[in-house]
Amino acid sequence: MSKRTLFVIAGVVILLIAWWTCHRGGGNQQSSGNFGGRRGPMGGGGPVPVVSGRVEQKDMPIYLDGLGTVQAFNTVTVHTRVDGNLVQVKFTEGQDVKTGDLLAVVDPKPYQAALDQAKAQSALDQVTLQRQADLRARNVIAPQDYDTAVANAQKSQAAAEAAQVNLDYCYIKSPIDGRTGVRLVDIGNVVHAADQTGIVVITQMHPISVTFTLPETNLQSILNAGGANGGLQVTALDRGNTTTLDQGTLAVVDNEIDPATGTVKLKATFPNNDLKLWPGKFVNARLILTTQKGATVVPTSVVQRGPQGTYAYVIKPDKTAEMRPIKIGQTEGNYVLIESGLQPGEDVVVDGQYKLQPGARVEATSSQQAQQAQTKPGGSARPHRGDKS
Repeated sequence: MSKRTLFVIAGVVILLIAWWTCHRGGGNQQSSGNFGGRRGPMGGGGPVPVVSGRVEQKDMPIYLDGLGTVQAFNTVTVHTRVDGNLVQVKFTEGQDVKTGDLLAVVDPKPYQAALDQAKAQSALDQVTLQRQADLRARNVIAPQDYDTAVANAQKSQAAAEAAQVNLDYCYIKSPIDGRTGVRLVDIGNVVHAADQTGIVVITQMHPISVTFTLPETNLQSILNAGGANGGLQVTALDRGNTTTLDQGTLAVVDNEIDPATGTVKLKATFPNNDLKLWPGKFVNARLILTTQKGATVVPTSVVQRGPQGTYAYVIKPDKTAEMRPIKIGQTEGNYVLIESGLQPGEDVVVDGQYKLQPGARVEATSSQQAQQAQTKPGGSARPHRGDKS
């Protein structure tokens, strides 16, 4: 046979093999489809399983968030008012004290002696004054001598009172209710009224303050809500905005805006009964301006974000998914405020959006049913159709 004939035969064989392979593959694919093979949501297959929820109406707080610092309501560094040897320390570090509680004692003996001497002199001058008064009544002495006796008696009385004050200052007492810090001086040291370092710092913990800042653009909203008079509710949250530390009220809106930062300073007061707020701690302060009654809200997982902005999948009555643009407001807990795009009572997709395309048919399971399925004893929720197993 010639080479041309061999090439023709080889070509025919190759074409036959290719046709047979394609025919066999198409038949298998068709057979697979006839036996319930899974197809994607855009390939005309079955409905896409999703978890659904409903657009609700709830009271939603309208608030402003700012970064704040906890400050003690009052802080006092306790100093001695007299010089002397520190002979007693009557407090324990970290102890809660009340106003008037004895904290420390400076050696009182020199001041007791000075008081006794002043009292003795005062008593002598009083006797002298009485005698001079009798003599003056009989016109025996000049008026000037009597006036001198009166002045001496008053002077010695004042000296006795001053000595009593110095003796009282030997007993150092707490000027406020609060908690003591680390002791700054030990027993046996000589302390002076002019010392820069005190004996202890007392910090008032109940109540306590949080100072925070907000942009000046929020000032008018605060004033419109009555913030100039205080009383607005403020919530102190941890740095992650997940845990509420305490509930308080707005006390002060500063009387000027910081031109360097364009912010206004505010101060709130908290009862701090559980001591979750500690001086110097950074917290998030949430100032609640008002509460919007009957607001339209959805779970936060409903909100999706794309190149064109935020949107949500709405489940239409014919069980198809509609991708609808929405405008959102603030988030509170697991709910987000919907300003436009959704109406109360509509069904929306809470979970499973990544499988959806606009117009796809859905098989909706409510969030309550999904949670019950996940918590059944001895098993977990049935996997969604189309998921890999």
